[in-house]
Amino acid sequence: MADKPQTYDVIIIGGGPAGLSAAIYTARARLSSLLIEMGLVGGQAMNAERLDNYPGFPDGISGMELTDRMRQQAEKYGLETVTAEVTGTKLAGKTKAVSTTEGDFKARTVIIAGGCRRQKLGVAGEAEFAGRGVSYCATCDGAFFRDVPIAVVGGGNSAVTEALHLTKFASKVSVIHRRDKLRASAVVQERAFADPKIEFVWNSVVEQIEGEDAVKRLKLRNVKTDAKSELEVAGVFVSTGLSPNTDYLKGLVPLDEKTGAVIVNADMETEVAGVYAAGDIRQHSPRQVIIAAGDGAVAGVAVTRYLTEYPW
Repeated sequence: MADKPQTYDVIIIGGGPAGLSAAIYTARARLSSLLIEMGLVGGQAMNAERLDNYPGFPDGISGMELTDRMRQQAEKYGLETVTAEVTGTKLAGKTKAVSTTEGDFKARTVIIAGGCRRQKLGVAGEAEFAGRGVSYCATCDGAFFRDVPIAVVGGGNSAVTEALHLTKFASKVSVIHRRDKLRASAVVQERAFADPKIEFVWNSVVEQIEGEDAVKRLKLRNVKTDAKSELEVAGVFVSTGLSPNTDYLKGLVPLDEKTGAVIVNADMETEVAGVYAAGDIRQHSPRQVIIAAGDGAVAGVAVTRYLTEYPW
């Protein structure tokens, strides 16, 4: 990061579609822009094997390719990136400070676009077998489960899409859902119901994950009858929901009391001057890639306007 300015015009926390879209707008406005991402630039969208509903790609596009194009576009206009985890922020006052595992950075404005993390089941055996059969990313780990039975826990778009992806490797995929119908979109449901490798375990929850060196079985409970059962699997993929990555923001910006998401207005502004939030991390986000990208654009435009109007 040679020749970095002492104080950036904007620091963007998070390199998913929201952060990248914001970066395209701020960099094009010739604002000195730094994007901080703790993992691979692209965020959770990187794990999407195919996005069928992103406008402009009638045959679909992988999340990896889409976000890589966005990164290239932002870097073309001067975006700087650093791979680091944000450990703290000071958001009050004229100049903001962001502390990371790679040092401290300052900026006049901050766009928070850190997205969400997968919720855990919170059952016995989950932590013990993490990385040994328990996974939260089908695209990352699916290839490790060739020709063996596995399970996916959840009933939304992410869960069912991951189940479809896992049929490329597993001998059978059992989708465990606490309700008797899926929450996934109709098109995704149709594909899943038509796949002979996928079976559904309705009205059921995982109560325990068992094994020896790796996962061997799941203990299930039917939420309607309270009947107990076991399911022999070599792995379980958890996709039951998302929680905003806002732990380090408590007490700094207003957060939704129930969800922990950042509260913003229509311009993605928080109540703290010069601080914005965009994408899955903000309150009431529908958690769609196209909407996250739109949020980022709104935040980028708002930051540009703020820096033009603010009496420095």
